[in-house]
Amino acid sequence: MTFDIEFFHERAVKTPSHESVAEMRSLLVEALEDEGIEPTVDDAGNVLATRAGDREGPHLVLNTHIDTVPPHIPYERDGEVVTGRGSCDAKGPLAALLAAFLAVGPKRGTVTLAITPDEEVHSTGAAALRGRFDADGFIVGEPTGLDVCTAARGRFEGTVTITGTSAHAAEPESGDNAIAAAEPILDGLATYDESRGPGEHERLGRPSLVPTLIEGGEAPNQIPAECVITFDRRSVPPETAEGFRTGLVEHLEARLPDGLSLEVSFGGRETPFLEAFATDPGDRLVGALADASGGAVRPFGAATEASYFAQEAPTVVFGPGVLADEEGVVAHSDREYVRLPEVHAAADAVTETLEAILR
Repeated sequence: MTFDIEFFHERAVKTPSHESVAEMRSLLVEALEDEGIEPTVDDAGNVLATRAGDREGPHLVLNTHIDTVPPHIPYERDGEVVTGRGSCDAKGPLAALLAAFLAVGPKRGTVTLAITPDEEVHSTGAAALRGRFDADGFIVGEPTGLDVCTAARGRFEGTVTITGTSAHAAEPESGDNAIAAAEPILDGLATYDESRGPGEHERLGRPSLVPTLIEGGEAPNQIPAECVITFDRRSVPPETAEGFRTGLVEHLEARLPDGLSLEVSFGGRETPFLEAFATDPGDRLVGALADASGGAVRPFGAATEASYFAQEAPTVVFGPGVLADEEGVVAHSDREYVRLPEVHAAADAVTETLEAILR
């Protein structure tokens, strides 16, 4: 194999992919073609490539994303440390997964490389891949510090719209004040998990439900007919998005004053929300990758597209770099960095895992 992981990583970080992934996708396709692989690009913009052994066996999928958050931050290297946008999220994991994919010649079974766009916004690439693979396991590249992450909380975003009746503030009894009704509804959000939530998860802890925005009213002398509360939900298994919405409606309606109505709706995404997931820590894929990397087995610290794949097969999140360190946020920040020895170590660990399962 002639693939140079550090050279590819350098080119990838130097290639902006926060507004369009076209140039970055071309770079990835070129890198695969240079190694004799013929990838395809599907209608959702996913780059797909497969290597198969000569005997039947497991099918493992390597996935990460090529888009980044704005703004672009130029590539810089100081010894073994690379800074720049995407250096750890997720072009470091991309370089590691690509190197492992190219290094492995499966004796049996299949390994698929599936690289998606739009992870940072709506996950349209990963959503288009749901159910496409008859896979036995997924490794999803994200910055985990070489730990093997087997669970993650989900994230739902939505609104509670309270509707009442407008009236003049001089005669408040003639209207139904939507803002005044926000008080019991906010209390309902605070108490939901005590009475209706899924409880504490053994690995992910308790779910959270917090109001994040509130809007209402049109004039200082008018009883408001509408109030909108935006909420953020971080879920844990076995809760689903629809199950949560149904439960929340019932819980809040019981607290709503007479004369008003409410609607709970989800928003903020064009694709299904990222659900919570938990892979069995005893699964073979988990054990093989943990043995190869030497990392801990733990939950991931953010919602992730891995949730789309975890509904189909055992799924782990793994890669070089960290979301945050002792100084603060790393991924998505102006100090984003990765250590190159970690990129190499991640590639070696995934290669060893693939060889162990596909030999």
